[in-house]
Amino acid sequence: MIDLLSPHSAVETADRLERFLQTKEMKIFARIDQAAEATAVGLNLRPTILLLFGNPTAGTPLMDKYPSLALDLPLKALVWESEGKVYVSYSSPEYLRDRHHLPMTPFASLPDLLATALR
Repeated sequence: MIDLLSPHSAVETADRLERFLQTKEMKIFARIDQAAEATAVGLNLRPTILLLFGNPTAGTPLMDKYPSLALDLPLKALVWESEGKVYVSYSSPEYLRDRHHLPMTPFASLPDLLATALR
């Protein structure tokens, strides 16, 4: 798991990630505001937003060759707040490689991509 510190609010961080990923031809499959869902059932949750994203052109051949990879695709970024700080958490490319016994490290550019989006 990689946790990046964001200098922005949770909503602004999720917005920046979404906009940036779209400029990189990534599809946003879902944006789930988990705090809003908690509020809808009368519960409280700190700001927590899950983005599911990816590029079907890149991901589909990988899932075809390595079917278990579909458990972790589309990729996910979790934006969350704790003690006034906002973080973006995601599974490292090395974790995905090891978890699915891949001969290469897929999504190696993901750390730089997400870090750039937060600037």
